[in-house]
Amino acid sequence: MTSPTVELLDLGYFVRPAAEWGGPHARVEPALAYLVRHEDGTLLFDTGMGAGSPEADAHYQPVRKPLPVRPHDVDLVVNCHLHFDHIGGNQLFADTPVVVQRKELATARAGGYTLDHLVDGVRYQEIDGEYEVAAGIRIVPTPGHTEGHQSLVLDQGDRVTVLAGQAYDFASEFATEEMGRRAGLLPYRPWIDRFAELADGRTAHVRFAHDRALWEGVLPPPR
Repeated sequence: MTSPTVELLDLGYFVRPAAEWGGPHARVEPALAYLVRHEDGTLLFDTGMGAGSPEADAHYQPVRKPLPVRPHDVDLVVNCHLHFDHIGGNQLFADTPVVVQRKELATARAGGYTLDHLVDGVRYQEIDGEYEVAAGIRIVPTPGHTEGHQSLVLDQGDRVTVLAGQAYDFASEFATEEMGRRAGLLPYRPWIDRFAELADGRTAHVRFAHDRALWEGVLPPPR
């Protein structure tokens, strides 16, 4: 079996106001997506900011870059969650299944959650919990940022790669919590144990939606 490959896609950036993250000033965050090629096809993890709204653009000052992939070249889209900065290009893939947790889609459709116009015109494939996309490619629920957040775990033979979306804003936050888990001194999000089970002693690469940094290491098994 050929291992899946991962390509980072730079889809621009936006400015997060200080009040939204509790810091002393605004910060600039990239909008990153990932293209996964595997034996059975091509998967796109998140689709960027796309067309927003005047209010959202004034608030976040986004700079958008187009998706460097054509819709007919993608067999499946997976969104980590349905906030506007992760689903902006979904409507370009009107004939392509978009995999999302059922509870996440229900929350988005209830309104007041994301840019409502970006939720429509999409062929959703709703799932509950873990889901095997293809051999060696598994969706794992990672609630926290949103209740229906999900990540993608890729078995690449000698290592696993986790596309963690916005499970954490930064690799350093994941590193801090993982060290607390390792030391048994701090609470941590229990789905890190699932990452460790899937890694099974191999090196893990963990990548994020708003941080170019990569976390790399061996995740010890649950205590």
